[in-house]
Amino acid sequence: MFRSLPQTRDWTPAYRLASVAAFTLITILAARVSIPLEPVPFTLQPLAVLLAGMILGARDGMLSQLAYVALIALNAPVDARGQGAAALAGTTGGYLIGFAAAAFVAGWLVERGGRRVWTRWLAGAAGVLVIYLCGVPWLKAVTGMTWEAALAAGAGTFLLFDLAKAVIAAALTEGGRRLLSR
Repeated sequence: MFRSLPQTRDWTPAYRLASVAAFTLITILAARVSIPLEPVPFTLQPLAVLLAGMILGARDGMLSQLAYVALIALNAPVDARGQGAAALAGTTGGYLIGFAAAAFVAGWLVERGGRRVWTRWLAGAAGVLVIYLCGVPWLKAVTGMTWEAALAAGAGTFLLFDLAKAVIAAALTEGGRRLLSR
């Protein structure tokens, strides 16, 4: 079931589903905390994505983000700009798709060695890298930017902030796990 969370009798399928849904909602709310930059807005979504993977584990963290992207694909206006399905074809599409992979990677790394805050931070930094690896090429393809411009606009602008979000996620992971284990 969960490798990163202690096994308890409370982890029923319904409880897991509720936890996945809760992190989908947290990601939706994190999209609402947005600074409208172009071509990609600044949001708290990477923090929510990393927390989902680190707290729920690789599989359920990824499922929470797949549910988020599925809502967008169904044209729910839950992305940062409220565009619905159009967001998946726009400049943010690669980042949104990368959220599921990032949650999986961060969760998988924490499951296999995230006992200390600094190792969880490294897992979070790897998750941020995955988001950029999905988002920057998509941004380049959609806008026709050069690689340098796409890297600057799609990663360089956010790198320090996203690494700080990884620190926050690493620090909050154990408390989040304890809260879910109650």
